[in-house]
Amino acid sequence: MTVGAERARQDLRATPTRRVRMSGQAAEALDMGRVRLAITGVVFALAFVAVGARLFDLSVMAVDDLGRPMAAPAAYHPVARADITDRNGVLLATSVPTASLFADPALVIDADEAALRLTGILPELDADWVREQLSTDRRFVWIKRGLTPTEQYEINRLGIPGLAFQSEERRVYPTGALSSHIVGYTDVDGVGLTGMELTLDDQLRGASEPVALALDVRLQEVLREEIAVAMDEFQAIGGAGVILDVDSGELLAMVSLPDFNPYDRADAPEEERFNRSTLGLYEMGSTFKIFTTAMALDAGVTSVSGGYDATNPIRVGRFTINDFHPEARWLTVPEIFMYSSNIGSVHMAMDLGTAGQQDYLRRLGLLDPSPVEMPEVGRPLLPDPWREVNTMTIAFGHGMAVSPVQLAGAVAATVNGGIMRPTTLLHRPTGDLPEGERVISEATSDTVRRLLRLVVENGTGRNADAEGYLVGGKTGTAEKVAAGGYARSALVSSFVAAFPMNDPRYVIFVMLDEPRGNERTFGYATGGWVAAPVVRQVVERIGPMVGLMPIDAEAPDIRDALYVAVTPEESRVMPAASR
Repeated sequence: MTVGAERARQDLRATPTRRVRMSGQAAEALDMGRVRLAITGVVFALAFVAVGARLFDLSVMAVDDLGRPMAAPAAYHPVARADITDRNGVLLATSVPTASLFADPALVIDADEAALRLTGILPELDADWVREQLSTDRRFVWIKRGLTPTEQYEINRLGIPGLAFQSEERRVYPTGALSSHIVGYTDVDGVGLTGMELTLDDQLRGASEPVALALDVRLQEVLREEIAVAMDEFQAIGGAGVILDVDSGELLAMVSLPDFNPYDRADAPEEERFNRSTLGLYEMGSTFKIFTTAMALDAGVTSVSGGYDATNPIRVGRFTINDFHPEARWLTVPEIFMYSSNIGSVHMAMDLGTAGQQDYLRRLGLLDPSPVEMPEVGRPLLPDPWREVNTMTIAFGHGMAVSPVQLAGAVAATVNGGIMRPTTLLHRPTGDLPEGERVISEATSDTVRRLLRLVVENGTGRNADAEGYLVGGKTGTAEKVAAGGYARSALVSSFVAAFPMNDPRYVIFVMLDEPRGNERTFGYATGGWVAAPVVRQVVERIGPMVGLMPIDAEAPDIRDALYVAVTPEESRVMPAASR
C-alpha cells in the first residue's frame, strides 16, 4: 500500500469524530443563548415590577400635609361647574380650562436651583417655600394651581425634572368687582365659599345648564357708579343700594361699597368683603315712618284726614323726642309724613300699640332675617324687652336695625297693593310669581303711594324728583350708635323711593355711611341732601333701559291718581276717589 493510500484511509477514519465534536459546540452555543435570553427576561420583569411599584407609590402611598393618602395627578378629575348669568344671559361666573403645576420631589435634582428658576417665572411664590416643597420626602406636591398659558409655557421651557402639569378648570368672573358681593367666589378646587357660589354650590357642581340670577348688570352698573360718585363727593366711608321689582321681589341690582376684586380677594380688607346690603344692619331713621303711617291707617287708628298735635316735644324718662324742623302745631297725617314729624309718628304708634306695631313689622319681614338666598344675611337687631319707649323710637326708625334689602322688600309691599313677596336673587320668569301674603289693604297701599309722591313734590324728598318718572319716596337720617348713646357727627343717610307712583314697578334704596356735608348742601349730610339726588340720577338713567316712557305729571288723570289733601280745608273739597 502506498503512502498516499494510507493517509487517505486515516483521513476517512477521522471524519466522523470531527463531526461529533462540531455538534457539541453548537449545542453549547445554543445553551448559552438560552441562558442569556432568560437573563434578559428577568431584567424586563424586574423593570415592570419597578414601574408597577412606582405607580403604586404615587396612587396609594402618596400623602398630603396631614398624612392622608393623596391621589396621583392622573387620578384628579375636576368637577365641571355650571355658569352663572344675569337675567339677560350676561356671564357673571364661568369656568375655563387651565393647568396646575405639581412636582415629584424625588425626581428633582437640585431643589435650590429649581426654586430659583420657578420663582423667576412665578414671582408671587416665596422661594424658600418652593424649595421646601421640592425637598420634601413626599412624592406629590402642588406648586401652583391655575397657571396662565404663558406661565405654563415658560415653566415647560425650563425642562426641570420632576415637574409636571395637571389639566383643571379655573373659575373666572367677567364682571369683576361689579357683582363680587352677589356672585361670591369658589376655592381653587371649585367649591363655593361665599355669595351665590356658595348658595348654589350643589346645583352648580356637575351641571351644564347656566343658572340665571335676577340681577340686571346694566342697572347694577348705574347704581354702583352713582353711589360711588356720591361717596367720593361726601367723603362717606361706605354705601349701599338696591333696585327691587315691586311685584316679583327680584333684586335687579344690589350694591355694597367699597367692594372687592374677586381675583384679589385674599388681599381685600374685611370692610371691602363685607356686604352692607344684606349683612349690614342699620337704624334707618325716618324711612320707617312709611311703615308707621301705613300700619296706623290700615288698623284704622287714624285716617288720611286725621291728625295729631305736634306742638310740644314728647318726654319719656330722661329722653326727649323732638322734630328736626318743628312746625309746633297740630298736623294732619299727610303733613306729619311730608314734614317727617317724629312727634306725630310717635302719636300714631302709641295709638296702634306695641303688639300692633310688632304684628305689622313681622308681616313686613322686618323682625326676621331676609329670605334672600345669600349666605351673608344679618339678623335684625331688636329691643329686648320691647318697652313703650321702644315702640316710640321705632316709630321714627330708631331702636331697631335692619338691612337695606329688608327695608326695600317691606317698602315694595306697601306700594304694590299690599302684597309681601319674598325678596330673591334668582330670576323669576313672568307668570312664575309666588302668591305672597297680604300685609295691608289695597286702599292703604294706594294712600301710601300718594303720600310718598307728596314728599317728593313738596317735602324733604324734592331732590329725588326725576322729571317724567313720578318718583315718590322718603328720606332717612339716623345717628349711628356709639358708646353710651349716639354719635351726632356719624350719620347713616338714606332715601327710599318707588316709581312711577301711579303704577309702581321699582323700589330704589340708596344709603351713604357717615357722609360729610359740603358747600353745595349747605353743610347738610342728611338723606334729602346726599341720598335723594343719587336716586334721581339712577331713575333718569335706568328709566329708558327698562322701557319706561316719561309721564306728564300734570295730566288730569295722573294728578287725580296721586292727589292727597294736606290740610283740613283741602280734605273737605278733595275728590271722593282720593280720600
